[in-house]
Amino acid sequence: MCTDCGCGSTGGTESHIHRVNNPLAPVRPSSAPLAPLHVHHLEKALLQRNDTQADSNRRWFAQLNILALNLLSSPGAGKTTLLEKTLQALRGDYPLAVIEGDQATARDGERIAATGVKVVQVNTGTGCHLEADMIQRAVHQLEPLNDHLLFIENVGNLVCPALFDLGEFRKVVLLSVTEGDDKPLKYPHMFQAADLVLITKMDLLPHVDFSIDACMNAARQLKPDVPILCLSARTGAGMEAWLQWIGAQRALHDSAAEKP
Repeated sequence: MCTDCGCGSTGGTESHIHRVNNPLAPVRPSSAPLAPLHVHHLEKALLQRNDTQADSNRRWFAQLNILALNLLSSPGAGKTTLLEKTLQALRGDYPLAVIEGDQATARDGERIAATGVKVVQVNTGTGCHLEADMIQRAVHQLEPLNDHLLFIENVGNLVCPALFDLGEFRKVVLLSVTEGDDKPLKYPHMFQAADLVLITKMDLLPHVDFSIDACMNAARQLKPDVPILCLSARTGAGMEAWLQWIGAQRALHDSAAEKP
């Protein structure tokens, strides 16, 4: 059982949907940025194994010039809808691929496949997060991936996914206005790990009790320099800034790859 959230962790076609049923090992971080954690030796060894695989993933991504972005959020924050709109906007600019993480069903994978982008569906069963070995197996089903922009849509969860390195270049955390502006303070590890915070579903802001300023202040208490963007994938408001951020990360990634 996962000692962080209590879950019982277990560890191509024309539409490019595949299923990867991978067992998840019961793990826990050896340390956390906000509070010390007691770690059993076995759990620590398993986390170290994940980190070793994540480092291998990172090297492999670098060799093939793959920019991997890990999308994280609670369920219902709008990751898949944002991803659909993003893929549609970027078609023709970059070669694209997606790894979809969910406990069950291929519904999100089917939605992504409908955009024409190749996708692997990873079902974790009782697991509450993706792990590095899952990504390693999934990416080999997507080959070839040279020069691709790879989106990893993690399992909807604001706890465990923050603690598991997948080898990604950036972590993007989504928070919808329907969830409450105090979420960064309630889930500090996730927001401290974020390289970008996206406040989503801005079209619903007039109908909910949500303070943009309070949310931004909370996020920046945890990570003062984290960039924060507000958008609505449904209306398109704010999408251009998101796409520009992706372009900037592509440029940074390519520049780093060119250094000897």
